Amino acid sequence: MNKKLIYIVSGLPRSGTSMMMRILEAGGIPVLSDNIRKADIDNPGGYYELEKVKTIREDSSWLNEAVGKVFKMVSMLLLYLPEEYKYKVVFMERQIDEILVSEQKMLKRLGKERGASDDEMRMLFGKHLKHVKSWLSEQDHIEVLFVSYNEMLQHPESIIQILPEFSGITMNTEAMVKVVDPSLYRNRKS
Repeated sequence: MNKKLIYIVSGLPRSGTSMMMRILEAGGIPVLSDNIRKADIDNPGGYYELEKVKTIREDSSWLNEAVGKVFKMVSMLLLYLPEEYKYKVVFMERQIDEILVSEQKMLKRLGKERGASDDEMRMLFGKHLKHVKSWLSEQDHIEVLFVSYNEMLQHPESIIQILPEFSGITMNTEAMVKVVDPSLYRNRKS
């Protein structure tokens, strides 16, 4: 039986998932998002979120409308993807210290605080990534392409050339490269 194919962009929060959503959209993959969370100073190009994703543990019935499309999902929710579909996941990776700085700045602007210290978050994120990557490697219905946010900003052409082959779709790579905006790389770690 051929399973229906769904594309997903995933990773830790603040790892470049919104940028990858814009890249895939420019390449020609239809996007599934609800635009409830509007673009702001932290994500000037938009968040590309879909509220339904957060309830996947309880309700995955909406996945049928995602067939042939791409949506964004934080990495911890990948564990709840039902096996009745086939998934191609572009998993964004970014230096942990940059994620922590970016997240901290965003929370500060929102008037919120992160409960854990950077050291605790480094440990928690590291443990989580190890678990999710191990789990993903055991899933026959999920194919994963790991993409470095840091490399994408330095060499977008070479990484974008991989995406059409991975997705199985002819894509507009010129338009995709134009999406990458190095001026938005504001939380660098040397």
